[in-house]
Amino acid sequence: MANAHELAREHADVLAAIDQDQAWQRRALADLVAIPSVSGDEGDPQALRASAEAVAALARSAGADAATLLEVDDAPPAVLATARAERPTAPTLLLYAHHDVQPPGDEAAWTAPPFAATERDGRLYGRGTADDKAGIVAHLAALAAWRHTRGAPPCHVALLVEGEEEVGSPHFGDLLDAHAEALAADAVAVVDTLNWRVGQPTLTTSLRGLVDATVELEVADHALHSGLYGGPVPDVVSALARLLASCVDEHGAVAIPGFADDLAPLGDAERQALEDLAFDADAFRAETGLRADVPLAGDPAAHPLERLWRRPHLTVTGLDAPAVEGAANALQPRARARVSIRLGPGQDPARAQRVLHDWLAGQAPLGLRPRVTLGAAASPFVVEADHPAVRAAAQALEGAYGVPALLAGIGGTIPFLEPLTRRHGAVPVLMAGIEDPDTRAHGIDESVHLGDLHRACRGQALLLPAVAAALADASDEERP
Repeated sequence: MANAHELAREHADVLAAIDQDQAWQRRALADLVAIPSVSGDEGDPQALRASAEAVAALARSAGADAATLLEVDDAPPAVLATARAERPTAPTLLLYAHHDVQPPGDEAAWTAPPFAATERDGRLYGRGTADDKAGIVAHLAALAAWRHTRGAPPCHVALLVEGEEEVGSPHFGDLLDAHAEALAADAVAVVDTLNWRVGQPTLTTSLRGLVDATVELEVADHALHSGLYGGPVPDVVSALARLLASCVDEHGAVAIPGFADDLAPLGDAERQALEDLAFDADAFRAETGLRADVPLAGDPAAHPLERLWRRPHLTVTGLDAPAVEGAANALQPRARARVSIRLGPGQDPARAQRVLHDWLAGQAPLGLRPRVTLGAAASPFVVEADHPAVRAAAQALEGAYGVPALLAGIGGTIPFLEPLTRRHGAVPVLMAGIEDPDTRAHGIDESVHLGDLHRACRGQALLLPAVAAALADASDEERP
């Protein structure tokens, strides 16, 4: 396997093409951000379709042999773009990204309109600038550079750009069923994770899973005067607060009995790897805006990175109750909340859903019986860090960024990975960062660092030959 410097020298012309094409990269990202491709109930199906069509057009302009929309019932369109290598026996790399985005939230709180990419202090702001329209641009920039300099990529490329990742990829299984042959690959590359810091390439080796549920309590069919009826009539908001509080302990760790019984234990080597990353609590507080008097949540006996990457964590992501401003002195007829729990490695999302449902439905705060509706479920994911393709990806990132790549976990979830690898076998998954601690993905003023966007494009350009060579070597070793 070539080292990082040899890899960069051998493909200097490809990297030069990436360097010369930065204006296209910036413009392509801005054009995608301008389309409000919010998925889920809050989204506009026409905007999602326009977003998919824009991605397909960009893929064709970048040199894809073909780019088509993939349709399955009740799902926004995905995009499949393909490019063939000159050598028919070359391995196939599936590049993944998603074109749907989170809702912008309070648009008045943004410093610039969320769907108009705005450059400021070396960053590009807007919904989807990082998560994950930057990933689309990184993949396409790499393909365009190879087309321009060498005529074809060094391996067969299939680019899949999904349209419902932000709502848990509920139809991804249907997509696989309908297009299994087109999506078969020898490895998968994703640009949708977090770098340790700006300029520090990071390969993600573990992801948490996810389950969520909506819980509702109801006491009456209309609001009631709190003075005339308060006392005998329960306060449904207080009852909901008691129910939610029963799910965590005094440190904020998940306290639902038996919920973490299937959590994979952390090995000595993994624990040492967390220590070696030299977690900086002050930097973490600055990154998150956490107040100085607020303690870090979770089991205080566990390393903060273990709590972040390897342990389950519960978040109340939505709450339907009266706003303080304009509130009347009234007992509410009903209240509801959405509860989301990230899952650690080893946890089964189907089991986690059952345990969560049974716990919430089995409580009776103030004598009220909850109604529980289960939502998304996604599995945790762990990468075999010693796989030759993973080592090759680390070399590619080092060649692109100029510093060695870190291997690290993240606390987020990428729902499509488990069903894809279950369908096509244990193919290596290479997850490179595009976000950084200041990105604020899913939040107000999401942004991407433009220097890291460019470096990510370089990284994907080098990843193609590095991983192709590693896969070919591994295939040769397996032959009798």
